[in-house]
Formats: sequence, C-alpha cells, structure tokens
Amino acid sequence: MTQLSMPSQLTTPASGSDHRVLDLEQKARLVSGGDTFRTSAEPAVGMHPIVCSDGPVGVRGERWDETDTALLLPCATALAASWDEALVARMGSLLAAEARRKGVHVVLAPTLNLHRSPLGGRNFECFSEDPLLTARIGAAYIAGVQARGVAATAKHYVANDSETERLTVDARVDGRTLREVYLAPFEAAVRAGVWAVMSAYNRVNGTSMVEHPLLAEPLKGEWGFDGLVVSDWGSVHEADGPGAAACDLSMPGPNPAWGAALAAAVRAGRVPAAALDDKVERLLRLAARVGAFEAPAAGGQAPVPVDPATRGALRAAAVAGTVLLHNPGRLLPLDTAALRRVAVLGPNAATARVQGGGSASVFPAAPVSPLNGLRAALDPAVEVVHAPGVHTNLRPTPLVAADCVLPDGSAPGVLVRYLAADGSLVHAEARSTGRVLEPTGEVDLAPVRTIEVATRFTAPSAGRWRLGVVGLGALRLEADGEVLLEEYVAPLSDDPTYLHVSPSFRQVELELAEGRQVELLARRTVEEPHGRVLVLAADRPEAELEREFAHAVELAAAADVAVVVVGTTDEHESEGFDRAGLRLPGRQDELVEAVAAANPRTVVVVNTGSPVLLPWRERVGAVLTCWFPGQEGGDALAEVLLGLAEPGGRLPTTWPDAEADCPVYSTAPTGGRLEYAEGLHLGHRGWLRAGRTPAYWFGHGLGWGEWRYLSLGVPSAPAADGSRTVRVALRNEGPRRSRETVQLYLSRPGSGLERPVRWLAGFGTAEAGPGERVEVDLVLPGRALEHWSVAEHAWLTEPGTFVLQAGPNCGELPLAAALSVD
Repeated sequence: MTQLSMPSQLTTPASGSDHRVLDLEQKARLVSGGDTFRTSAEPAVGMHPIVCSDGPVGVRGERWDETDTALLLPCATALAASWDEALVARMGSLLAAEARRKGVHVVLAPTLNLHRSPLGGRNFECFSEDPLLTARIGAAYIAGVQARGVAATAKHYVANDSETERLTVDARVDGRTLREVYLAPFEAAVRAGVWAVMSAYNRVNGTSMVEHPLLAEPLKGEWGFDGLVVSDWGSVHEADGPGAAACDLSMPGPNPAWGAALAAAVRAGRVPAAALDDKVERLLRLAARVGAFEAPAAGGQAPVPVDPATRGALRAAAVAGTVLLHNPGRLLPLDTAALRRVAVLGPNAATARVQGGGSASVFPAAPVSPLNGLRAALDPAVEVVHAPGVHTNLRPTPLVAADCVLPDGSAPGVLVRYLAADGSLVHAEARSTGRVLEPTGEVDLAPVRTIEVATRFTAPSAGRWRLGVVGLGALRLEADGEVLLEEYVAPLSDDPTYLHVSPSFRQVELELAEGRQVELLARRTVEEPHGRVLVLAADRPEAELEREFAHAVELAAAADVAVVVVGTTDEHESEGFDRAGLRLPGRQDELVEAVAAANPRTVVVVNTGSPVLLPWRERVGAVLTCWFPGQEGGDALAEVLLGLAEPGGRLPTTWPDAEADCPVYSTAPTGGRLEYAEGLHLGHRGWLRAGRTPAYWFGHGLGWGEWRYLSLGVPSAPAADGSRTVRVALRNEGPRRSRETVQLYLSRPGSGLERPVRWLAGFGTAEAGPGERVEVDLVLPGRALEHWSVAEHAWLTEPGTFVLQAGPNCGELPLAAALSVD
C-alpha cells in the first residue's frame, strides 16, 4: 500500500474531553446524533458537532442542492480498475480537501462490499469482486483521506452486497467465507488505520448488523479497531440491543430510540454503563482526530476548485480506469490525420453519465460529456456530428433551463415555492432544472406543507409530450391552468433512497405544436417522513425518437469513424434496487448493430458502473468501458481514443457473455433470507469452478503495448510478516511505450480443503518502451497462503505445494512456479 503520513492514532480523547465529566443523559444524547448529518455538540467537554457527508466519489456536504457543486471522481469500480494504489490515495487526498472546503469532518466512504452478483444495484459504489483487490484499493483510499485529518468510513459492515430487501434481508454466510472473503477488506481497512466503520442495514445469520457480535469480534477485539462504529442511517430502532452491542453512534439524530431511551436502559441495567462509556469515549476520540474540539472556520464556503491541476488529476484517474476490452484490428488509437468527419452517437454521448444514483451522488461542477470532450480535442477542421439514436430513460426527464423560462419570463429556469399550511410563502427561489431535492441556503422547513414548481415550457418539437411529476403525497399537475393530474401517491417503501431521492412518479400526455409555450405547475404536499422531492418533467414524443434512430445510422455511414456511447444511467444503476438484467436498456444493442453494419470503423464506449452483455462485441472495431468516469470523463475518453494517453484499466470484475453463465446471479431473497451458497466461489472463482469462459476475465485489459511474459522467479524466503517476494520478467514487444498490470495467482492442487481453483495473491505494475525488458517484484502476503479454521478459530497454513501463476489476467497465465510450504 502507498505509504502516506497519517495524523497520530490517538488512543485517548484530547485533553478536556474526558467523558467522566458528563452525566448519563448527556452521554446518551451525545451518541444519538444531532441532525441529519451532524452529531450533537457537547459544551461540557468543548466539543463542536462532527459533520458527516456522503461520498464516495464526491463530498456533497450537508445540503443536496444544484447550486452547491462538488468535485466528482470516477466511481469506485473505475478507481479499482486502475489497480493503482498511489493514484487512489491521491484521489482520497483530493476528497479530503473537498471535505475541508465544505466543513466536513467524516466522509462516509469507502464502500468495501463486493460485486457478488453483476445485478448488484450499488456495484458502482464498490471496488471489485475480489477481496484482495478491494482490500488494497480500499486501504489506499483510506490513507489518502485520513492523511489530511478527515475521517474515512469503511462501510457497510458486512455482507451488504445487494439492494433487494436491503433494510431487512438476512445474509446467510458460513464462518470461513465471512473471514476469507467479506470481512477481509474491512480487516485491511483497520490495519490501514481507518477511524470509522459503518454497520449495515441487513442481518447476517439471523442478527441485525447494528447489534451483531461481529462488531465486537473480530472488529474491536482481535483487530484492535479503536475508532467509531456508526449505524447506517435510520437502522437503530430500539435502545437495548444496539445499546448493549458495539454500535457507538446512531444516525441520523436526534433518535428517539436512543437518547432518553438509552439512558433509561442503562439506568434499568439492560445496557451496561461501561458499554455507553465506551461509545462516548470512541466518539470523543473521533472528535479529537478530526478537529471537532476546534471552532469551525469563519467565513463562507470556498468555491469548487476548477484549476488545471485538480481537473488534470481527475482526468488522469478516469484514463487510468478506462479498460480497452476489444481492439483486434488496432482501430484504436485513432489516426487523427485521417479524420475528416466523426459521428458521436448514442444516448450517453451528449449527456455526461458520470455517476450512479442514490446517496453517493453529488452535483458536479462542470461535467464534460464524450461529445464535448472529442470536439475540444479534435482539430476544428474535423466535423463532429451527433445524434442520440435511442432513448433509455425509465423515469421522467426533469425540465432544463434550455427549454423553459420563469413564469414572469424574466430568465431561463423554474420557480420553486415553499408554502405553509395557510398558503403563505415560506421561501421562493429560481432553479435551473425541474428536479428539486432541498431548498438552497438556510431555510426553515418546519412550517412547509406544500412545494410548487412553476415554469413556461416551450416544446422543441411537435407531438404528444409526456409531462410528469415525481413526488409523494397529494400531487397536482396543471398546464395553462387546466388540471392534467390530481392524485394522492402513498409511499411504496420506507427505504431512505426511495423517499428522499427517487420516489414514485405519474405521467400524462399533452399534444403540443413545435414552439408552443405552455405554463406548467407541479405541486405536492409534504408529510415529514416522506421527504420533499418534487420533479417537473417532460419527455419527447415517441415519433421523434423513431426518427432519431434512423438519423444516427445515416450519420455513421457518412463518417470516417463512429463512436457509439451506450450505457446505463442513475435510473438503471442506483442505491435502493438491484438491476433486473444485464442487457443494455432500450434499443441500444440494436443501435450498435445498425451503426456497425453501416460503418465497420465503429468504436463502442460502454458507460456503466458494472457489467452488461455485449452481443455485438465481435462485430465492431473496438470496445472500451469508461465506467461512470466522473466530471472529466469526456476529456479522458478523448485522450484515450486519440492516443494521447494509454487506457490503464484492467477489469475488477468478470464480464459475462450470457446471464445464464453467471455463477452467482440472483439477488432475490427467499423468505427474507439470501443464501451465500457459493461460499468462497464468487466472481472469477465461480467461473473457474464452473469451467465456463466469460466474455472477459477478471483482470483483462488491453493497452498500446504487446507484452511477452518471460520468467517467474522462485519466491524469496518469508519476511518477518510472512510475506515473500516474487519476481516476474517481461518484455514490451509493441510499437509504443506501455504500462502493464502484472497479476499473481495461487492454487493448491490436491488440497485437503475446499478451495477456489485459484485466487488473486498479488499484483504490480511494469512500464517499458518498445523492445524493453523489465522485472517486477510482487509481494505475496502470508495471508494468501492461509485459510480460516472455524473449528480452531485461527488462521492456518496447509503444508504442501502451492502453485504460483503470473500473467495479464485470471484466464491468461503463461508463467508458473511451485512453492513448497512446511
């Protein structure tokens, strides 16, 4: 792991913060949260509120508002695809700077759960399918964040690997699998010095994680975690169980299930006083580490950084995570001298799909789309044409300022009004889109009972437009004063993401002539537990979408090269639900087939957070995935396509050719239980056990070089920590300088234990010019040779011969060597 200087690991609270000066009620209140993202202050010990913010790819801060923008990193899967710990540590440091800019002490990231199934709706927020890769990348992320005095939060502890029934699902996992697979990244996080761990919503083997014994052992006991365990938001529902267990802080607050109720439980002897004291001590320790005993900085929030160095770092991270999957005829990099016309097509080409959905999302400052990135990078003499071709939205599309003006006609945008029960105005503001999550600035929301969004919408084209409203409670939609929709919409779930980000919606159709202006009004009532989301939306007529498909194919046929950007959006990959399948949404596969038939020089860019099926992959010139690349994704893509940078990514998760081939697929619980029946064999391990070949193996990725693997040395004698060094020699036989991710795998033929066919044991990087030979030293950790014995409750090593294999990916390992272990 990259070594960074870390603030001292305080083992006791700072001077003046002794919990013994607090009485029982003060202690119980302190660990019960202050508001949505703050802990309570405690003047008796000089502690200010600790401010938390969702991550993991941007620091949103305490407000969720389009005017409060943030830097946006590539998604966690893209960061893991770099296999580059130093780069990830730099991204963590950048996040910490953002946290400080926004007055945030604790970033609620990284997510250390695994890509158990490709359907996992939140996979984009997790690093990989492999425990070792996740552990090393997660540790680097934590080091980068905490080196600047901001706490990272390892989450969601543990086995929170899918979203279906996520608040209640009972994950059934055997003890060995827990230790070797799902707990391993969290153990690495503790070894890296993480200051906070978040307990998951789900149950594990029948017990809710907020009160699970795993929080005590191995987390706080065997591993020696001295930080704070914070509940996932809204998961503490009673005082006794979580109070007596090792959960330290209930969020959000104030939580009526703790506070006075927790104090009463201690007074009655149902919760040990020592348990509460330990919680308070850990909270005070965190406060000392993040500077919450110091007064908040005076002055307003600094603007989001837009300097070239910051944007360049984000662009480099996006390049490093871009995976070139397929390039048989070396269409890439493009020959820029031969380009006269480039067609940039697809639903994700002009609109930057830079992040997944849910609590991890932020409002990026200036996202660069693939279309704009290519236009900026190409010579002005090159004509760049565009058509989306297909429409993939599942939910209504919020209005944007380009198509609407305020009701008084004074400026582009929409008018949002917050009204009290008597109809009086509490607050009003102009917004640039029809999606409203929270009001701008400091607004007292207590008296608000109704929210309205009003605008004058001008139809860009003729036809039957679908007008929509998103929200809960009593909904109303008007056009020129005529009521189009009036309905009470009851919540379908108590999931926080559903209530506060993506609640139910309703749509109606309205015939509009091209250029017709219509006054629209959307209204909803506010019932406090059901959030305040309100969206006024408009979607184009179906006939126009049909014309777009044909237009895209025509543009492709007349271009020197066609770049088709396909993928998902935050409607398809999001916290709160799992994906229904692996096919690209809408008619995107059909669009790729038609474009490739019209122009064999077709490059397909896959803009998703996790695997999708690519049925056309052998019939196009090149395929690469940029994942959800963050705000600089368009410029990064242009650098890769034009050969200004080498795609550095290698797959952190296996990509299938067919859904039926996936060794772990369904995420649907049965009777509330989700059986992890595959045990140790998830991801590439499951593919190997089943003897199936995927579309692309874990670790796969191409670059501008052609690497020949020459030799695998005999491992060195064990060091004091049990690790060994393994040297791999290789040569770049390609025409350009290149970087290679060298991967090391272990197997144990004839083992007396159930084991994976092989498992990732180490990785490192080689870089060389054309014809150059290089040697790479890889670290083989002692843990890679060990297994967890449930019977002996210990890590053991089975004597005998292990086999080491090295190569460019899990399915292509040309070098092998034996390792005898006593």
